[in-house]
Amino acid sequence: MDHVFFLSEEEWKTVREEEQFDHIVIGSGFCGYAFAERTLTVNPHARILIIERGPFFLPQHFQNLPLPYRETLGGLSETFPWTLAASTARQPAGKISWQHGMVPFYGGRSIMWSAWCPRPEEDEMRGWPRAVMDAAKAHFTTAEDLLNVIPADQIDAGAPADVVELINDTRPVYGIMQKALQERLAAGLHRIESATRSMPAPLAAASGATSGIDFAKFSTPAVLLELSDRQQFLAAQGKGSALRVVTDCTVKSVIQQDGRATALDTSRGVVNIGDANLVLAMGTLPPATLVLNSFPQVPRAGESFSAHFITSVVARVPRQDFEFSEALGELELAAIYMAGKSPEGMQYHVQLSVLSDRNPARNAQKSERYAPDVVATASMAQLLSSEDYLVFVCAVLGELDESNPENHLRRSGGADPTTNVTLQVLANATDDVTWDTMDEGTFQMLERVLSPGGAGRVEYWHGDPNTGSWAADRPGIPERRVPGLVHESSSLPIGEEEDAAVGIDYRLNGVENVYVSGGSLWPTGGSWNPTMTMVALAQDLAERLEADGGKGVAP
Repeated sequence: MDHVFFLSEEEWKTVREEEQFDHIVIGSGFCGYAFAERTLTVNPHARILIIERGPFFLPQHFQNLPLPYRETLGGLSETFPWTLAASTARQPAGKISWQHGMVPFYGGRSIMWSAWCPRPEEDEMRGWPRAVMDAAKAHFTTAEDLLNVIPADQIDAGAPADVVELINDTRPVYGIMQKALQERLAAGLHRIESATRSMPAPLAAASGATSGIDFAKFSTPAVLLELSDRQQFLAAQGKGSALRVVTDCTVKSVIQQDGRATALDTSRGVVNIGDANLVLAMGTLPPATLVLNSFPQVPRAGESFSAHFITSVVARVPRQDFEFSEALGELELAAIYMAGKSPEGMQYHVQLSVLSDRNPARNAQKSERYAPDVVATASMAQLLSSEDYLVFVCAVLGELDESNPENHLRRSGGADPTTNVTLQVLANATDDVTWDTMDEGTFQMLERVLSPGGAGRVEYWHGDPNTGSWAADRPGIPERRVPGLVHESSSLPIGEEEDAAVGIDYRLNGVENVYVSGGSLWPTGGSWNPTMTMVALAQDLAERLEADGGKGVAP
C-alpha cells in the first residue's frame, strides 16, 4: 500500500528536498480530506502535501468490512498522546474519568465513527462569532454532499414492496418502524420537559448509492485515494498537480522565524514549508499540543476544553404494543435524533437506535453490520431475549461546560513534544445539572412518548451487556453513565477578540501561515455531533485561501 499509493522513502526524500507546496496538511481524516478536495475542486493545480502520522490500516469504515473487523473498535485502535490528570483518572463510578483516544491510522477516526451528522441550529452554536456561524451554514449542503449524508427515513423511501422485501434479505430495512416512531416522537415531544427538537437521524451512509451499494458508512481512505488518482491523471495531462500523501510520519514540532512557520521537524526528517500554508487537521488535542510546544506566543492555547459526556440506556417494549407490529418485516431498524437543553441552557441529544428482530440468532451479522450507531448497539444477549420486543438503544451526549477553569490542557515537561501535555477534566455543578436533565429526558422519551402503554411496559437492561438481565426499574447513575468523553473540542477556540487562540480567518493568532480546522476551534461544544460542521468550515477555509491567493481572508 505504501509504495502504490503513498510516497516511498526515495520519493519522500525528493519531496522534502526539492518540491514546493501551496498547502501542507497534517492529518488525513475528515478535515484533511475536505480541505484537499475543496481546494483541488477550486484549483486542480494547487500543490498539496498531506502528512499522516499513522500507517494504512483499513480501506474503509470497519462496519463496511466483514464482521471480524468489529474487533478493531477501541483497544489497540486508539492511542492517547497525553497524560490524564490524576484528579480526573481517580473519579468514582458515574463521573468522568477518561477521554477517548486518537485513531493513529490513515483516515483517522473516519474509519470508526458513528456517522451521525445533524445540522446545528443557530441557537445551538452558543457563543460562536456570527461570521463563523454564517460560514458554516453556507457550507452545510456541500459538507453533507461530501459526506453523503441521508436522513434515516429516506434510506429506503419510495422503494416498492417487492424491492423492500429483497432488501430485507440482505440488510435491515428503514421503513414502517422508522416512520412511525419518528412521527410518534415528534407528536409527543412536548411531553418531554427538556426536549427542543427531533428528526430522523442524518447518517453519512449513502456513500455507495451511485455505484449500486445503497448503505455504506463514509470514511476517508478510499475517497482520498480516488482524489489522489484523479490528480495524478490531471497532472499527466498538464491540467493539475499531483496530490502527495506520506504516511508513518509524525510532526514533532513546527520551526518558526519572525512569526512564520518555516519548517516541520518530523519523525522522517525536516520538511521545508517555504511559501506554503500549514493546515492543522489532526483532531483537537494533538494540534493544541503542537501549538503549545511550537508557538508559545499564541494566547489561550489549551486553556479551555469541552467534550461530550455520555449516558447509555438500553430498553425494550413489547412489539405487540405498537399498532404497526404485524406489518414489520423480520428485521427492521430506526435511527432518530432528539435534542434538548438543561434549565441553564446547556445542550444534550439522544442518538436513538431501535431494532425489531424476530430471529436474532439468524440475523446477528446483519444487525451488527448495519447498526446505525457504531458505539451503541444491542448485545446478542439483549437481542436473544427480546424476539417479541422492540429494543431501544440510547446513546445520550451532553455538553461539557467549556467555561470551567478546572478543565485544561497544559504542558507537562516531558521530553516527547507530541505527548508532553496533561489533560484535566472535572465535572462542575453545571455539568451535573446537564447530566441529570438529559438522563431524565431520555427516560421521559421512552416512558411518556415512545411506549404506547406508558412506563409500566418499559424494561431496562441491567448489568453487563452479555450477562445482565431485564427489569422494570431504571438503571442507576453508576450503571448508566459512561466514564469516557467523546467529541473533544475547544482547545484552540476561534474568536474575534484580540486574545483568541485562532482568528475568524482560521489563522493561528500571532503566526502568519498556520491555519486550524476541526473541533479545537469550537468556542462552545454544543452537544451535536461535530463532523459535518468541521467539514463545512474546512471547505470554507479552502475556498478562502484559494480566493486570496493562498494568504487567507477573514469570513
